[in-house]
Amino acid sequence: MAVNHEEGTSLPYLVRIPLGEHGMVLKTKEPWPRTSRLYCHPAEWPQAPEILERVPVRTCRRRGAAVDLVLDRKQLNRSQFVFTRARGRQMIFWQTAKVAKQARPNVSLPTARASGRVLVIIADTNERRGWSFSAQQAEVVKRKLPIGDYAVEDAAGRLVAAVERKSLDDLAGGLLDGRIRHQAAELAGLPRAAIVVEERYSAVFGLEFVRPAAVAEAIAELSVRVPTVPIVFAETRKLAQEWAYRFLGAALAHVEEDRQAAGVMADLTGVVVEVDAGPGPTTTASAAEVRRWARDAGIPVSDKGRVPTHVREAFEAARSSSADPGGHDDQGDQGTV
Repeated sequence: MAVNHEEGTSLPYLVRIPLGEHGMVLKTKEPWPRTSRLYCHPAEWPQAPEILERVPVRTCRRRGAAVDLVLDRKQLNRSQFVFTRARGRQMIFWQTAKVAKQARPNVSLPTARASGRVLVIIADTNERRGWSFSAQQAEVVKRKLPIGDYAVEDAAGRLVAAVERKSLDDLAGGLLDGRIRHQAAELAGLPRAAIVVEERYSAVFGLEFVRPAAVAEAIAELSVRVPTVPIVFAETRKLAQEWAYRFLGAALAHVEEDRQAAGVMADLTGVVVEVDAGPGPTTTASAAEVRRWARDAGIPVSDKGRVPTHVREAFEAARSSSADPGGHDDQGDQGTV
């Protein structure tokens, strides 16, 4: 912490945190966010700074659109720098758990009456008697998903979150025969995923034809084996649909905010940050997309009915070739910003 001698400034303090080769320097109004979050602005560290305080750092780690800072002292030791957008521009705020109940920067959870964008939710074509999201501001598009029953993708066509819908009987059967273990392992490959059950947890112990204790044990074991894919008991079908809607919307907003923050941090620290954008485009294209491509490519295709297998295979081969023109067997684009 140092004094900011910039003339006419309303931010008289400089704070430098260990991110990047030379650290990230910000100017702020107070030396610590005691009663409210503090607005920060990028600054430069002076050649001969007037140091007010030096504190050893226990951890300094980027987490999404925020930087968690833990200082090596007993009091005033945990804080967070949040990168968000407000009033149409990028902003940085310094806060503690006391002044912010949740460190969730600029994630606007979707609601039925939200005036923001309509969430486009991809529903797997194999989903039967599924959720319609008719009570939410959502557009449902039917496509074949590689994993999960419902998902959202970013502007580049990358899956960023998926939800697997389960009735209690389906959950119990899948846990006991091992199917859900494999599904959870595949879901764990996405940045965000969850298994949502249309029942309350207490109903597990009222199951018939199976041992409730065995199902409860399997739930606990799966939660330990695959901790990144939570099993959410949403009590009712209606609440399960609402939870999935909010989860998918928040996951998509988080990825977008994460990319914006990564760009700002790269400018401030000179370090390019990896953004977990999920696997590349994996959803099967709609019939209309395949027909449009086939016509452009001079391949005969009917206007209605099922797209022939050989036409869809040609489309997928062309898309794969376009994504990897060199034909190399590599890891693909990992979303480096």
